[in-house]
Amino acid sequence: MLAKITSSLCVGIESSLIEVEVDISSGLPQITIVGLPDQAVKESKDRIKAAIKNSGFHFPSRKKILINLAPADIKKEGPIFDLPIAIAILVAHGHIHPKHVESFCIIGELALNGALRAVKGALPIAMGLKGTIKKLILPIYNAREAALQQNVAVYPVRSLEEAVHFLNGDKTITQFSVSLSNYLQNKQKYPVDFSDVRGQLFTKRALEIAVSGAHNILMVGPPGSGKTMLAKRLPTIFPDLTYDEALEITKVHSATGTLKSHHGFISLRPFRFPHHTISAIALAGGGPIPKPGEVSLAHNGILFLDELPEFNRNVLEVLRLPMEDKTVTVARIKQVMTFPASFILVCAMNPCPCGFFGDRKKECHCSTAKIEKYLSKISGPLLDRIDMHIEVGRLTIKEFKSDHTEESSEKIRQRVNQVRQLQEERFRNTKNIHFNAQMNPKEIDAFCTRTNKAQELLELAMKELAFSARAYHKILKIARTIRDMKTVHSCTPRHISLLDKVIPIESDDISEALQYRGLDRNWLNRS
Repeated sequence: MLAKITSSLCVGIESSLIEVEVDISSGLPQITIVGLPDQAVKESKDRIKAAIKNSGFHFPSRKKILINLAPADIKKEGPIFDLPIAIAILVAHGHIHPKHVESFCIIGELALNGALRAVKGALPIAMGLKGTIKKLILPIYNAREAALQQNVAVYPVRSLEEAVHFLNGDKTITQFSVSLSNYLQNKQKYPVDFSDVRGQLFTKRALEIAVSGAHNILMVGPPGSGKTMLAKRLPTIFPDLTYDEALEITKVHSATGTLKSHHGFISLRPFRFPHHTISAIALAGGGPIPKPGEVSLAHNGILFLDELPEFNRNVLEVLRLPMEDKTVTVARIKQVMTFPASFILVCAMNPCPCGFFGDRKKECHCSTAKIEKYLSKISGPLLDRIDMHIEVGRLTIKEFKSDHTEESSEKIRQRVNQVRQLQEERFRNTKNIHFNAQMNPKEIDAFCTRTNKAQELLELAMKELAFSARAYHKILKIARTIRDMKTVHSCTPRHISLLDKVIPIESDDISEALQYRGLDRNWLNRS
């Protein structure tokens, strides 16, 4: 007898419907799986056989069982087809009526005792269901994430036995639903805060500017100056997540299996902190069956690269296109996949191999050649794409022992939210642009008007420091953010929506923006 079950597979961060066909016939007893299965799918026949028997159902072990996963040109991977194959076998063997499974999509991994385990990609699969398939049976551990797709009826089950009884009408399972309004209201508290950091007012100011305008930033300083400590507190001053942003983040993490099943939804911005031994594929995404990498897992959040020169130069070069396009495109012979990668790049590094070049307290023992070789690990094109380069100095004893109360993350975040609100209003009629850092030359001409003195100062800096065209535009974007911050902070929140969206950039804005292009000013004697 022939049975057909609709299942689905997450390909990248999208889904593809898969038809599971099972034919049971007379012949030499064997189980064959065709349709381009990987090793995990091939091994499923042993798990399925044990699960069916241990769930109290009869397995047709004296029959020839042929399992086809269609379409056959899509590589099938993972244990996600365990449950649909088991259900299809039971349908073909007469335990379930074929009409009972027609309107369902079924996914799930089986344990040997018939219990179900969580699978990857439940949210993308739910979002990809179309046509007549509007019902989804899946492990209970994936119910929360799948239920975020409101137009799909989600039925969570704990075991194969429960799924069979539900399909036969012997058991009622209530459709799982979630309250979307509760997700972003019940935010988790961060265990760290900006008030933990003593001093470093210049660096804190630069980081606030970076977050306010979504600018990439590089911190250079000696060991122990607080670079990593500051970077780890950056998420605490980021603007609040919108529901659409949170759904995009959750989708990526669901597809890669990094979503915690008991949460089902990510309400905090990602902070990805890869080790410097990471490969180019792990960073940007790819593989035989392309998967999102760290740049996509950092989508709508922060990608922090500590000890930047220690990363392989070829690995760092893959960041160049994602930093510009905010997406990653992975091309393979049979398919091309595009993953989202809208992140703020935050980097930290020492100024030399020993770490003390330019330090006021410790002497640097590195030769000029060693320093230049160390810094040359970061290519000029990559450095040019980092908006801000700042020097992080060592704390003085006075700053370290000061009783001064440092500003909290909550207070900084309130200001950041106001500046982001102004930018959202400014770009509301501009497609795919939400922050100052995303402006193209056309938007820079429209929204970065400046006074005569500001333009004169910028032209002088271009002449003396030999800025590239990209650096010229980045300075204008940073100056735009600085002017937005000054404008917003000088008025009450209720007046923000009434502000002129193109208040001219002043010379002091340009002057401050130039301070955040340290490597362009050659202060590390970079050749």
